[in-house]
Amino acid sequence: MYCLPSIIHQKATSPIFLQRVLNTLLFTISHSLKEKSMSFSMSTSQVHASNSPPPNPQSQQIQTQESQNPEEIDYSGRAQWLRAAVLGANDGLVSVASLMIGVGAVNRSSRAMIVSGLAGLVAGACSMAIGEFVSVYTQYDIELAQMKREKEDKEAGLTKEEKENLPSPIQAAGASALAFASGALLPLLAGAFIHSWEIRLAVVCVVTTLALAGFGAAGAILGGANAKKSAVRVLLGGWVAMAISYGVLRLFALTLHESSSL
Repeated sequence: MYCLPSIIHQKATSPIFLQRVLNTLLFTISHSLKEKSMSFSMSTSQVHASNSPPPNPQSQQIQTQESQNPEEIDYSGRAQWLRAAVLGANDGLVSVASLMIGVGAVNRSSRAMIVSGLAGLVAGACSMAIGEFVSVYTQYDIELAQMKREKEDKEAGLTKEEKENLPSPIQAAGASALAFASGALLPLLAGAFIHSWEIRLAVVCVVTTLALAGFGAAGAILGGANAKKSAVRVLLGGWVAMAISYGVLRLFALTLHESSSL
């Protein structure tokens, strides 16, 4: 028979028993480390919470208002291209309509009005394109020279981002010509298929009036201004131009008729 100490000694020296004891020790150490880390993190968060300043009611109100209110639109960024588009379309509309009405005051033929309107469209679009090209190219040269003066390395060329920020004369010329032609097509198409002189003049005037009001209101809405005031302003300007064109050429026709009859 084995004695009790020898049995305990054999179990203590066995590999299975040693492995169980080692696992128990490792589990106890890891558990105690986790508890210490959790207590440390809780104490740290409490310190940060105690050191942080109290919330400002005014700043919370501002943040709430910013989250509730939608982002406001910067209408000033649209001013340049909006001005060019509305100005070009309005010029084409008023120029061709006044030209057709003025020619109609002298000649009742529909062909004369259509030819004069088409000539005004082509000539006006080319004039607007060339004028815009020269103007924007001058601005391009000025900005390019200024950017070169501001560069530290005078011999280095411009980067791609710097070149993209420069205005494009070709794009400006094309946009201006397209806007003018779009406005000029309205009175030209309105009077192209009407044979009666009185009805033709009336249709051209009505279409031009509606288009003037529409251009004025559209430009104001896109720019964030008063649509009614803008429409009335553009409309009055177009009426004055058409009335002057008709009156001057009608007076010229009457004067020429009287002089030829003498």
